[in-house]
Amino acid sequence: MKLPAIIAGWLEQRAGLGAPIREAATHQVPRSSASWWYVFGSATLVAFVLQVVTGICLATVYAPSANDAWTSLERLNHEIPLGWFLRALHGWGSNFMVALVVMHMVQVFLFGAHKYPRELTWMVGVVLLLMTLGMAFTGQIMRFDQDAYWGLGIGASIAGRVPFIGRPLVHLILGGPIIAGATLSRFFTLHVFVIPAVLMALVGLHLLLVLKLGINEWPMPGRRVSRDTYRRQYEALVHADGIPFFPDAAKKDMVFAGLIILALVACAAIFGPIGPSGQPDPTIIDTEPTPDFFFLWIYAALALLPPYLETILLLTVPVIAILFLLALPLFAGTGEKSWRRRPIAVLTVVMIFLTIGSLTYLGTFAPWSPVMDAWSALPTPEAYLKDRSPLELQGALVVQAKQCRNCHSLGGEGGRRGPALDDVATRLTHDQLIRQVLQGGGEMPAYGKNLSPAEVTALVAFLETLHPLHVQPARDASGLGER
Repeated sequence: MKLPAIIAGWLEQRAGLGAPIREAATHQVPRSSASWWYVFGSATLVAFVLQVVTGICLATVYAPSANDAWTSLERLNHEIPLGWFLRALHGWGSNFMVALVVMHMVQVFLFGAHKYPRELTWMVGVVLLLMTLGMAFTGQIMRFDQDAYWGLGIGASIAGRVPFIGRPLVHLILGGPIIAGATLSRFFTLHVFVIPAVLMALVGLHLLLVLKLGINEWPMPGRRVSRDTYRRQYEALVHADGIPFFPDAAKKDMVFAGLIILALVACAAIFGPIGPSGQPDPTIIDTEPTPDFFFLWIYAALALLPPYLETILLLTVPVIAILFLLALPLFAGTGEKSWRRRPIAVLTVVMIFLTIGSLTYLGTFAPWSPVMDAWSALPTPEAYLKDRSPLELQGALVVQAKQCRNCHSLGGEGGRRGPALDDVATRLTHDQLIRQVLQGGGEMPAYGKNLSPAEVTALVAFLETLHPLHVQPARDASGLGER
């Protein structure tokens, strides 16, 4: 006997996996299911396997550190042989997987495969779609470039709008009050361990349900689904006109999966890896973060909506949409399957694609305009402008224009990431204020390259006025002993 046969026989005697594998591979399916319309599910599985393999390879080089992540990607792009190609495969594979999952969900919906007895299969598919989008979003954060940094900042601002739990939710997402090393560690854990583990478990459950309930037959007009008769009708159809899934029905799946792999390799070779763009710099506040293409439609919707509709869109529409998808088979689980007899279903799909397609196109050039409370330039309170010199008033404008109150509060309003500015003049001397602004320190970034000398002078002049009444500002004590 040849060595592979010996090894296979040894494993079969001890594990007994041959019979269940053969049974799963050769289970009978309706002949009508051996169609090009039924290949999206298996192609999605192939794309997921490629993501896992390329992701493991990338993880051997990627450094999940705020200081080293961007550099490690540049090293992959320019120093490691074919590192750029590996990154390109992984990045474009994410795009392909999102597209394939969406096409598979649309095909299932139009073919009525969400109806009895496959309601749970559909619900698991909805969660798989959400997990795939989660993988795509966390993957963009892994680039930790300027787009990722500010995109995550806007995402944190959106989370901060959730009533009652907004602030704790932001701390949970970011690992603290600011985007820092703990943030990247959390998203790395989600992207590499948590979400893939959930995806693998759900994929296993999804495949088990498909094996138990069978592949949906071709939806014939007039053939209605009834909970009382469907199972008998399906078994009779498979018995009379069924074929083994492998190799008969799987031929088209394998051909399509091969075409997907070729297309993915071509995109990776022609277009190269996605990012990283510029290094993340929290001092560059005049930025327009650009998400990956599958989130562009949300970006455009927020950019074009009036501010008073933003919260409604952000906090209610996604929740309603997800709940609707999960509940769909519960109130539409029987009746007609064929899309030819379900014009409302076809019209819904067309309208959704036209809307998302139009918004995606607009997202390629629509400016970012939403009012994000956590990232807005609050006006300096009037009480802090009285009896100020022109130079000090100019400094107050710098505080507002450079959005210092994203992190620092003034008059009880503003961020809590840094200390309040109301008494900053009692804590830091003139020279210390200049050094803190130019060089940063602690959790504050350096603004030396983002402020002109005139702006620094005006800003420090205004900060020196911020002290309680009858409390003297801090002074340099180094020369007091010489007097």
